[in-house]
Amino acid sequence: MCSTKLICPSLPNIPWQDRPAGCAAPLWRYQENPIIGRNPLSGVARIFNSAVMPYEGAFIGVFRGEQTNGIPYIYLGRSRDGVHWTFGREKIHFVDQNGGPAMPVYAYDPRLVKVEDAYYVIWCQDFYGASIGVAETRDFRTFTRIENPFVPFNRNAVLFPRKINGMYTMLSRPSDSGHTPFGDIFLSQSPDMEFWGRHRHVMGKSGNWWENLKIGGGAAPIETDKGWLLFYHGVTGTCNGYVYSIGGAILDINEPSRVLHRCNTFLLTPEEWYEERGFVPNVCFPCATLQDADTGRIAVYYGCADSCVGLAFTTADDVVDYILSHDETSEADREIGKR
Repeated sequence: MCSTKLICPSLPNIPWQDRPAGCAAPLWRYQENPIIGRNPLSGVARIFNSAVMPYEGAFIGVFRGEQTNGIPYIYLGRSRDGVHWTFGREKIHFVDQNGGPAMPVYAYDPRLVKVEDAYYVIWCQDFYGASIGVAETRDFRTFTRIENPFVPFNRNAVLFPRKINGMYTMLSRPSDSGHTPFGDIFLSQSPDMEFWGRHRHVMGKSGNWWENLKIGGGAAPIETDKGWLLFYHGVTGTCNGYVYSIGGAILDINEPSRVLHRCNTFLLTPEEWYEERGFVPNVCFPCATLQDADTGRIAVYYGCADSCVGLAFTTADDVVDYILSHDETSEADREIGKR
């Protein structure tokens, strides 16, 4: 076993549950899953595919709230322990640079990432087609929209938690106007969070059954002394629809379009009732992690069957060792991603 160091602050109150006896999987589920069930607040039928982070000694998050009218928006949630959550009754109200209302037509699958002194919410939205929306907040009271980073069609944007070579860095998945029967992960950079370029290919689908249709970003990459640890989602097609699993890879710390290691098997795939049965069955969709530098513990938040939120656990050593022992990195993965 190698020793992997997490490059992050200490988080002594990280939610945690020890590995169950006899479990050899790289991720293990919280035994009280799901942590957020159906009809979590008035007017919202389901919360799933959501992101959380530490804040002021507790935890805060942005949550995909599927309203009872079918339109998704983003809601703010707070928790003392990272497991039990309370939500604002009103959806987050985004404003423009002048403080005027700037609500998206709809918003879903948010991520939440802190870079330096600012918190960024990134989500999928309508921009004359599916694309990416971004807002900045310093206090979780005012959420100011930033210019949309990309033209349609694009989904699954994930911001790195620090600048790389002086540039903001974001993963995304260019797509099409439908339900995206294809998709690779790309990387883009910006000096100011407004103008984006230096686009690079990171990695595409593989021949492994669980990610042979498309892949996409998941939680914000975690900095380690081995590289950027990435939890992403891989999709396969079956006679009964898509199946979403959680995969793992390690990206080069200074040139993250280069994949150093890529796991040839899933880290978590739908097996429990709340992952297999729901509004969209057979989905494990990672959107956020919490990590503690002192213990190496990692908590993974993931959407379950587009109906609820689950929590899984691992350690830096456990998951990195698993990726290394199941490494299957292609020549295309190892490229800088520029042609």
